[in-house]
Amino acid sequence: MAVIVATDNDFDNVLNSNQHVVVKYYADWCGSCRLFSPKFKRMSDDEAFANVAFVDVNAETSPEARKLAGVTNLPFFAIFKDGKLVDTVAASKEEAVRDLISKLTI
Repeated sequence: MAVIVATDNDFDNVLNSNQHVVVKYYADWCGSCRLFSPKFKRMSDDEAFANVAFVDVNAETSPEARKLAGVTNLPFFAIFKDGKLVDTVAASKEEAVRDLISKLTI
């Protein structure tokens, strides 16, 4: 599945249109964020996560979406179930993000 790019304008709609959502918060200047992008894309294509919507949000240009998850560092990942925040992690390791996403399917 393609990674959805969301902004403050459509973030709520994305959350409410998908039961399980993982959001990657990033900034254009963030090197670790850029390095993680191909991993995030690869995870979005993983059959194990077929029922999860993968979303990219620029933390600098979408302050409301950033506030909703309490973003502290970048890259920052948040999972939402039925539009509600479930858990977050500030990490650049794929294993940490996979562990976070696995909490959606429990």
